[in-house]
Amino acid sequence: MSRWLCCSFLALGLPALAAEAPVYGPELEGFDYPHPVKRFEFESQGKRLQMAYMDVQPAKPNGHTLVLLHGKNFCAATWEGSIKALTDAGYRVVAPDQIGFCKSSKPEHYQYSFHQLAANTRALLEHLGIRRHAVMGHSMGGMLATRFALLYPQQVERLVLVNPIGLEDWKAVGVPWRSVDQWYARELKTDAEGIRAYQQNTYYAGQWRPEFDRWVEMQAGMFRGPGRELVAWNSALTYDMVYTQPVYYEFGQLQVPTLLLIGEKDNTAIGKDAAPAEIRGKLGDYPRISREVAARIPDATLVTFADLGHSPHIQAPERFHQALLEKLGTPR
Repeated sequence: MSRWLCCSFLALGLPALAAEAPVYGPELEGFDYPHPVKRFEFESQGKRLQMAYMDVQPAKPNGHTLVLLHGKNFCAATWEGSIKALTDAGYRVVAPDQIGFCKSSKPEHYQYSFHQLAANTRALLEHLGIRRHAVMGHSMGGMLATRFALLYPQQVERLVLVNPIGLEDWKAVGVPWRSVDQWYARELKTDAEGIRAYQQNTYYAGQWRPEFDRWVEMQAGMFRGPGRELVAWNSALTYDMVYTQPVYYEFGQLQVPTLLLIGEKDNTAIGKDAAPAEIRGKLGDYPRISREVAARIPDATLVTFADLGHSPHIQAPERFHQALLEKLGTPR
């Protein structure tokens, strides 16, 4: 057993393990996904890793595949509604958990980069024999989807960005840098109450419904579990990746048709809580930054939802998926 898990068992203690709130393992053991989870085993940076994913086939295939890339505080499971809408429309859907997240490996030492995660995802798709597909990324997954499309444009039929983060460069506008150790200390404090309060304000624009608690407990359960320190450490490493590796300056280089689906009540900005008061209120201004980025992408279509937050596909699934499918049309 790794030092992370040993320490975590001691830190957690028996009373917490006995609590009624769900407790999940470091690879989200105990949390059920909406479709069977498969695992792609591969070697990266000298380590044997496994990447969990769902590969969902439609009843009536239209010949096209959509790859769904989750966000920082999300998992492949949070695409549940989108998987149903897309497979009902004939798409094959592949939804992986990235290395460091959810049901996939969480190495103690790994050089996280969007380039590496994109390469991992491409290796999975090659394993599945998928060579042409669309990519849809939400939140941090939007940064990853952008990097994937920049690296492998011949492979991508269409890029869809759902409230992506990275539409601004937080370093450049004055958000202070945090060390990995500082992120780690912050992540160790993660609990359901804090997750729920943040999601209420940012993800759902104050429009809370009881079914959203499933996604709160999905994340909180890992921080209650025996692998909480390993989960927190990987989360800290990936926060550093998000902060230090902007895609902001490369949107103009995209060579694929791009659809942006934006809930305008979103105000997400990494490190906003540490930003000086005079700039904090200017960060995460999605009505402004989404339009600025859409204007820079050579072949972009922008669809906005004035009343929705950071997770429009979860908050208003019928409206979101109607807009998505109308704009997707017939993929190239």
